[in-house]
Amino acid sequence: MRFSVILLLLLASACASSGDFDMLRRDVNELKRESFETKKDVDALKEKTSSMVREDSFSAVRESQADLNSRVSQVTSGLQELRGRYEENKYSVEKTLKDTVTERDILRAQLGALESQVKALRDKLASLQEQKPAEPAARQPEETKAVPEKTEPAAEAQPAEKTGAPDSAKTAYETAYQDFKDKKYRAAREKFETFLKEYPRHELADNAQFWVAETYYAEKDYEGSILAYETLLKKHPNSKKTSGALLKQALAFIEIGDKKTGRTILSRLVEKYPQSNEAGAARKKLAELEKKPNRKR
Repeated sequence: MRFSVILLLLLASACASSGDFDMLRRDVNELKRESFETKKDVDALKEKTSSMVREDSFSAVRESQADLNSRVSQVTSGLQELRGRYEENKYSVEKTLKDTVTERDILRAQLGALESQVKALRDKLASLQEQKPAEPAARQPEETKAVPEKTEPAAEAQPAEKTGAPDSAKTAYETAYQDFKDKKYRAAREKFETFLKEYPRHELADNAQFWVAETYYAEKDYEGSILAYETLLKKHPNSKKTSGALLKQALAFIEIGDKKTGRTILSRLVEKYPQSNEAGAARKKLAELEKKPNRKR
C-alpha cells in the first residue's frame, strides 16, 4: 500500500529532489524486506498447519483401523459360533432323518408282512368253506383260532409288569417249552399263547412271546414270526430277548426277499447292542449280504 502511494507521488512530482528519491528507495527496500519476512511467516504457518492436519489424520486413521480390526474380530468370532451351531444342527437333523427313514422302512415291511398274512388266512378260510360241511364243523374252530392269536399281540398296548410266578405258571411255561424242544411247534405255540393270556404280567411273559415267534420261524412262516417278534419288541423293549428278536426278525425279512429292511434291522441291532453275541452274528450277515452282489458279477 505504501509502495503504491510512493509511486504515485513520484509520478505526480517530477521535481523531487535526489534526497527524496533516496528516501523513497529505502522505503521500497524496507517494504520488500517486510514482504519477504511476511511470506516466510506465511509459509512456516502453512507447513505447521499441514503437519498438524496430517498428524490428526493419521490419528483418526489409526483409531478407525483399530475399531475396524475389533469389529472384524467380533464378526469372525460370531461366524465361528454360528458355524459350530450349524454343524450341530446338521448332525441332529441328519440323525433324525436317518432314524425316521429306518422306522418308515420297518413299518412298511411290517405292513407288507401283515397283508401277506391276511391273504394267506383268507385263502385258508376259502379253502375250508369249499370243503364238506362235516369237516369245517370239526376243524374250523382250530383254524380260525389262528387269526386272533397272530394279530392280537400286536394290538395289545398294556405294559407288562413282572410279578412273582406261582408254580402252576412255571409248570405251564416249562410244558410249552418242552414241546418246542421236541419240535412240536404248533402245540408249543398254543401253550405259550395260553400262558400269555393267563399270565400277561408274569416275569416269563417276554420269553413266552419270543418262543411264540420262534415257532413261526421254525415252521418257515416268516410273516407270522415278523409280527410276533415285533410284539415282543413293542411290549417288552427292555427284555433280554430283544437283541435275539431283532436278529431273527431281520433274518425273516431276508427270507421273504426284503433284504433292504433286513439290513436296516441288522444295522440297528449292531448300533443298539454292539457287545451282544447277536450283534456279532449281525455283522457277519451284513458282510455276507455285501459280498453276494460281487459274486454275481
